[in-house]
Amino acid sequence: MAIRAYLVEDYPNIRESLAETLSEVAHVTVVGQADNEAEATAWLTQNPDGWDLVIVDIFLRDGNGVGVVSSCKNRRRNQKLVVLTGYGTPEIRRLCSDLGVDVVFDKSIDTDALIDYCKTLG
Repeated sequence: MAIRAYLVEDYPNIRESLAETLSEVAHVTVVGQADNEAEATAWLTQNPDGWDLVIVDIFLRDGNGVGVVSSCKNRRRNQKLVVLTGYGTPEIRRLCSDLGVDVVFDKSIDTDALIDYCKTLG
């Protein structure tokens, strides 16, 4: 069974490229996408069993990924929460760890590692 992913990224070209790569290379089915906190938290709240993986950017044009991550606090054990950010600083990594994020990837250098991680989930 394919992993069902929900993507939260405010840059359309990054979001679309990631969705395509995840589908083709890691056999992940993208079940939804959002470019802002409100849309993402609404979908995740309304579809608590509709996803296996959430990939979220911390800094969004409208809202932020912290709110999105917080909306997943009651997720099941097998549901994975991943942050893909351009700001993989120690402070951001610590914040993500405190919020229960499974893994943090840096957009500029960890895209292959993210894909590899997704392959292990299937």
